[in-house]
Amino acid sequence: MNYKETTEWLFNQLPMFQMQGASAYKKDLTNTLLLAEYLQHPETKFKSIHVAGTNGKGSTSSMIASILQEAGYKVGLYTSPHLKDFRERIKINGEMIAEDFVVDFVMQNKHFFELNQLSFFEMTVGLAFDYFAKEQVDVAVIEVGMGGRLDSTNIISPLISVITNIEFDHTQFLGDTLSKIAFEKAGVIKKNIPVVIGEYVAETKKVFQEKAIIEDAPIYFAQDNPEVIFDCALLGDYQVQNKKTALQTINLLKNNFNISETNIRNGFKNVILNTGLLGRWQILNSNPFVVCDTAHNSHGLKIVLNQIEKQHYETLHFVLGVVNDKDLDSILPLFPKKAIYYFTKPNVPRGLDSKILQEKGKEFGLLGYLYDSVTEAYAEALNNATASDFIYIGGSTFVVAEIV
Repeated sequence: MNYKETTEWLFNQLPMFQMQGASAYKKDLTNTLLLAEYLQHPETKFKSIHVAGTNGKGSTSSMIASILQEAGYKVGLYTSPHLKDFRERIKINGEMIAEDFVVDFVMQNKHFFELNQLSFFEMTVGLAFDYFAKEQVDVAVIEVGMGGRLDSTNIISPLISVITNIEFDHTQFLGDTLSKIAFEKAGVIKKNIPVVIGEYVAETKKVFQEKAIIEDAPIYFAQDNPEVIFDCALLGDYQVQNKKTALQTINLLKNNFNISETNIRNGFKNVILNTGLLGRWQILNSNPFVVCDTAHNSHGLKIVLNQIEKQHYETLHFVLGVVNDKDLDSILPLFPKKAIYYFTKPNVPRGLDSKILQEKGKEFGLLGYLYDSVTEAYAEALNNATASDFIYIGGSTFVVAEIV
């Protein structure tokens, strides 16, 4: 198989949460542990930082990786989902894994994958860990896919565990209260390994403190730290807290790595350049002002929509699409009624029919038109907008993926 055929096999033949949702979720680590043993435990051959949480995992992971790169280290970065190319998930110093490595890994291990019915995510984690081990990275920043306790990445013994925040998302898997979700995320807290908590409320702080006591894990609450003064290439208002979380983590990592204040300053400033992170309050155009963002749950969207309110514009345009398991009653009330909506469907099997989104939007006073694709909706918004208008593209990672 060539690269295209290999990734199609990965996407289509086996369950993948990004495309299918619930059917891809595995309820234990049996397969991951089996794969790790088969691959001769690559996860033990490099240092790592483990990043969990509801929102901000990708941004926080990228900031940490960027600072370590600025300090001169060879840094692996594992994130999900990807926007354009599967290889975005696995990078070293900002460079995506080679197509040939992906093809060879799948071909060499395909029989084992099929025999044990491994999921897309299990295979991808195995690929990332094998790649980082063979490339002898100095350290890898590993983002949790979903949850923590049962996530395939949770076989590593990191230098530091990070939990960015806890909000309602994937409640069908992680639980319907903040404390239940926090319990799942707290599964990344390990014996004697420091943990950094980005944001907390009383309900989640208690869960984290109890787990840290059980594990004898030193615990740090970045939310209580002063605001980070360094400029950052990531411009979303929600990055204020992610910067605190990343800096707290870096300050702890100074015990293991030689990191200067200049490295930190440049790491924040060059985070997009160093890691290739896309879709976080990403400015696509000036006149009209166009921004896309991957925020997709109430916590993330509240901050983004508040930031939009602060902008200066004549008319507001929203290119909006979501996936079919999204709790619309929790997010649609957040959107402003005084705007033109371009309802569309992201081009993935889980994409919600735009007609359903339009009808649901009407219940909350959100009025607009239907479009067959994200690109068509965006083109129409550009056509309708004047130079002094504001266009926002979002609602789902998959909507952003079709634009950037």
